[in-house]
Amino acid sequence: MMPISPLSKATLAVIQTKIDEKTKPLGALGALEPLAVQLALISEQRRKNHADFDSCSSADKGNGHISIKMPTMLVFAGDHGINEEKLSIAPSEVTQQMLLNFLQGGAAINCFCQSNELALRVIDCGILQAINPNDIAQVDDNSAGVKLIEQRLGAGTNNFSVGPAMSITQVEQGFEQAEKLVNAQVAQGVELLLLGEMGIANTSSAAALMSALTCFSVEQCVGRGTGITDEQLAKKTTLIEHALQRVNLADSAAETLNQAEITELLSQLGGFEIVQMVAAILTAAANTIPVVIDGFIVSVAALVALRLDKNVANYLIFAHVSEEKAHQLLLSELLAAQTLTKQGGQALLNLGLRLGEGTGAALAYPLIKAAASFYNHMASFESAGVTV
Repeated sequence: MMPISPLSKATLAVIQTKIDEKTKPLGALGALEPLAVQLALISEQRRKNHADFDSCSSADKGNGHISIKMPTMLVFAGDHGINEEKLSIAPSEVTQQMLLNFLQGGAAINCFCQSNELALRVIDCGILQAINPNDIAQVDDNSAGVKLIEQRLGAGTNNFSVGPAMSITQVEQGFEQAEKLVNAQVAQGVELLLLGEMGIANTSSAAALMSALTCFSVEQCVGRGTGITDEQLAKKTTLIEHALQRVNLADSAAETLNQAEITELLSQLGGFEIVQMVAAILTAAANTIPVVIDGFIVSVAALVALRLDKNVANYLIFAHVSEEKAHQLLLSELLAAQTLTKQGGQALLNLGLRLGEGTGAALAYPLIKAAASFYNHMASFESAGVTV
């Protein structure tokens, strides 16, 4: 996988001055201002790939437009063997049913992508039963451009409460497939990726990985997902604790695991969709493409990516704070890794969402678009002839 360039802050002062000179009081656009700084720095980093960048004057560097062309939503789907323990309100078959709903244009993510003119791609990373092309052929013309991409690593993971979720080979294949997918998107001109997921019981895998990679206990990381009972919550917590005891990370600090150890951790506790999202995040950042992170499960994939390469942090935009109780704790960990501004970043929305599918990321997109717009087009005091 390509290395990720540290996001240079060499033009930060120029970018901040450009924002401060807009026709507004200092800081009056609140969280949109550090978001614009982040987007501008990423766009600047991308322009450095062009041979003529070094010949630009220092005044021109940092004054370029933010570019987020062809924004695309990638929804990664996979099934989880641990749902054999009935840890969700729904059976695993619902994952396939929801994918068909996506492809027919009937889900919340379809509505939000359509209203925001976002391309939507659904990736089957390994649901229990593959989609039959005959089931979607009749709706191809009415699916609002939704495309199904098959990158199956298996028919659902194994039950990680009793053994490894998948093999090391499957983790490596997932990384390769997601890397090719994102590189293809970038080659087509995509400059902003938004990530979502679908998979019954994937909060179990996410909670296990979060606990393994942070100082937080299993109890702090486990939540009710789609709304399980007290009995299911207790069982979920116990099974994840047993899985972590089996994996036994006592000899290594969570923050200092090497690539081989993290690959092993993903094979033990991961989901096919989580594995591919980790690689998608890393590949996008390596291509200097900002990545919009949805809720709890996608944030856990971002955490794994961060443990693999700390330079990924500044390429991440966090869409919202979800209702899953561990998400706020996880966001504090991820946001602390960002180094662009002294005050740190923040999630853009707090709407009480707990649906997944990338819905929070799609809802945050208009704010991202607005940040780019004011940076690119808002007049300065000088150009507008405004004196204060």
